[in-house]
Amino acid sequence: MDALRQVEEWPAENVAVGAVSGGRVVATHGPLDREFRWASVTKPVTALAVLVAAEEGTVDLDQPAGPPGSTIRHLLSHASGLPFEGREPIAKPGTRRIYSNTGVEIAAETLEAGAGMPFAEYLRQAVLEPLGMRAELRGSPASGIFGSLDDLVRFARESLSPTLVAPETLDEATSVQFPGLSGVIPEMGRFDPNDWGLGFELRNRKPGHWSGTLASERTFGHWGGAGTFVWADPEQGVALGCLTDLDFGDWAKEAWPRLSDAVVAELSADAK
Repeated sequence: MDALRQVEEWPAENVAVGAVSGGRVVATHGPLDREFRWASVTKPVTALAVLVAAEEGTVDLDQPAGPPGSTIRHLLSHASGLPFEGREPIAKPGTRRIYSNTGVEIAAETLEAGAGMPFAEYLRQAVLEPLGMRAELRGSPASGIFGSLDDLVRFARESLSPTLVAPETLDEATSVQFPGLSGVIPEMGRFDPNDWGLGFELRNRKPGHWSGTLASERTFGHWGGAGTFVWADPEQGVALGCLTDLDFGDWAKEAWPRLSDAVVAELSADAK
């Protein structure tokens, strides 16, 4: 796939990228099995484990968790009022979109208590192993997954066509939670509204989005400070995942949208 060759020009020493279309991995570039740090791309994987637990009845998305007035739903959608790091709220739940690692960690702790097992073990049994992923959670449920491109494209396929949860559950997780909230995405700027799902960042009408200009408004995913991202566009049936060993910076703000647009354009041309 010609579009993926763009990554050869990136400043990262190691890059692995893969595209999914029509329910299968159509192209990859770079090492398929090399382990990378996923950073915040961990968050939607953690969220998927919580969704599995919700369907099993282990937790309820609307049960209290975190600060007073907050629920698991608030925590996963960055609407709990918790700061980026720390357990003292800086806003009332449901009033602002404050990106919070701590909120995701508390959601995982709540699942851990309900399941009676360490969250990392639940994640392995409920998500990683069923999807054939060899990735591991080493540390925070907000940022601690280490895994390969093979693992990431497996997750991307699941994001387009779920097998672990009902399609209706994934639809809810990729729909706006607490509509109308404004807030800042770290390193990306302020958005009003700053739409978010349950663990998934939503493109919607955000200007200058990192997924490019050709992905539909239904596109959802996440990016990480380790120079990593994954997005899925259910309208076009396309997903793209990328792992690097270069921390996010200005290079990514230009490179990621350009790559994303090239991939969508090439797949659209091939489909005609």
